Amino acid sequence: MKIGFIGLGNVGGKLSGSLLRNGVDLSVHDLDAGLVQAMVDKGARDGGSPSQMMRECDAVITCLPSPAASAAVVEQMLPEVKEGKIWLEMSTTDASEIKRLAGLVHARGGAAVDCPVSGGCHRADTGNISIYAGCDRATFDRVLPVLTHMGRRILHVGELGNASVLKVMTNYLATANLLTLCEALTVMKAQGMDLGMTYEAIAMSSGTSFVHETESQLILSGSRDVNFTMDLIQKDIGLFQKLADDAAVPLEISPLMIAMMTDGQDRYGVRAQSDRMIERLEEATGLQILADGFPMELVDDEPEERGYEVKPRRLM
Repeated sequence: MKIGFIGLGNVGGKLSGSLLRNGVDLSVHDLDAGLVQAMVDKGARDGGSPSQMMRECDAVITCLPSPAASAAVVEQMLPEVKEGKIWLEMSTTDASEIKRLAGLVHARGGAAVDCPVSGGCHRADTGNISIYAGCDRATFDRVLPVLTHMGRRILHVGELGNASVLKVMTNYLATANLLTLCEALTVMKAQGMDLGMTYEAIAMSSGTSFVHETESQLILSGSRDVNFTMDLIQKDIGLFQKLADDAAVPLEISPLMIAMMTDGQDRYGVRAQSDRMIERLEEATGLQILADGFPMELVDDEPEERGYEVKPRRLM
């Protein structure tokens, strides 16, 4: 199967790299010609344009920063969509928008999959990230071999749009965890606790989490560079709030998180790294939330393995 990949940023560059590393016939495209050339130097083909890629490839993957960017690319690809062609959306986007765009693809005989990823850029780099896939079962079976080159655990979540809803939820939870960890670490420092010991105490307790095991390390080392920016956080938690509003669910924590992230952007810049949120508390208290022995960047030390489908639990 010939695959096209559009969007070679922090996540897309790593996902496409996994495809190339595993011998997939790959064409790439990005507005940044330097990113395209770097992939070409590794063995990919320059896809030229979205329309050319849809014409020449069996499936085209998009991994872009906003719903508007995805819409613009899909509109360029549409004239080349026909029966047998597949569009896979790996961006974190609005479920209603992906359904709209997928409807345009279906009308021309093509198939569509929303398949966002979760697990951090360091796992995207090694093919060990997790992937949700929303589409009909027949389409899922067609794209599963491709997805297993990019992710370790692949979950078929039912109809198209479901994956985007679930991904927004997970990013909301991750952001809530980041903000509470910032507060927890700062309070422990104020109480005179050793922060290296505090990290281990959290890691071995009921308070641990994926976010603690990753972002807390980057906070404590002083790196504060998790490869995920505040504007992307705002997009994701805003999408979650929209889901709640559409369903008339009165949330209390979500609006506060949005306000806190807005303050972080006002202080450090719209595209500041999300784990710089700790600096709001450092400024407020005069404390430094740092400890020795933590890495400046995250590295996935799990060996790369071919991915597999995860079966959801069912009541018997």
